[in-house]
Amino acid sequence: MLSPSLLRRLDLRTLQLFTVICEEGNLTRAAHREAIAPSAVSKRLVELETSLGVQLLERGTKGMTTTPAGQTLLHHARRMLFNLEQISLELADFARGVRGHVRVLANLSAIVQFLPEDLRSFLERQDGIRLDLEERPSSSVVRGIEEGAAEIGICADNVPTHELRSRLYRSDKLVLVMRHDHPLADSPSLAFEDCLDHDFVGLHAESSIYATVRGEAQRSGRSLRLRVHVPGFDAVCRMAQANIGLGVLPQRAFDLLGQPMGLVAVPLRDRWAQRELRLVVRDGPLAPAAQLLLDHLTTGAA
Repeated sequence: MLSPSLLRRLDLRTLQLFTVICEEGNLTRAAHREAIAPSAVSKRLVELETSLGVQLLERGTKGMTTTPAGQTLLHHARRMLFNLEQISLELADFARGVRGHVRVLANLSAIVQFLPEDLRSFLERQDGIRLDLEERPSSSVVRGIEEGAAEIGICADNVPTHELRSRLYRSDKLVLVMRHDHPLADSPSLAFEDCLDHDFVGLHAESSIYATVRGEAQRSGRSLRLRVHVPGFDAVCRMAQANIGLGVLPQRAFDLLGQPMGLVAVPLRDRWAQRELRLVVRDGPLAPAAQLLLDHLTTGAA
């Protein structure tokens, strides 16, 4: 159990001052930013370090840097302050008649292929619930859920989910996207290894699809002939349309974006091209609104 002294030192104002000192790297700038005397900031910092029994910051000629203990406290302090801000926002929503607020992190595949219709049908039934949706790469989705940045995450099945609870959301299939006059366009299906003599357009480096494609090329003893990285599925299709290279996309994303551009999709025969998108949440009970959304998204699993 935390001692009363420690609880007093970990008050929210002290944690806010500590995070500002870390961000500014200087006591005077932190004091100016928070409109408080530098001596008061220094006093709070000394009291905090004394209560915790560890050095949090190293003082140097070029400013202040966090120790390993300081990094740990900074991580938790930011999380606590973020949660406090969310409490304020959600209680304000209740005052306006909103019955709940759910934060969702999802990868691009889920957002483009499935979430628009799923969220529309949910909001039609639950018009008093507000949703915040943020797109992140799958690995960042997992990290965000672990850190409490959102209640529900959706990620690809090829990223570790650690201690999070996971369940199936949807399945999809990766296809090769190309112009109709590409030499491979008439193929009924292709093994990925047979395509490596051709140029590719890749998603951004943190994308799970790009990581998979690059890893499979390396496993075959080949290098991926990557011409350009792009940020999203629509950009992959535009680059393929301009004959810059082959793209790898989920089938439904191609149907929505690539087909109207006159592109061709050729199925990949490789087992890894069949994927699952997973719903992930932290262990323990969810808030009622989040549980309603999780149950709704689970019913769409295919």
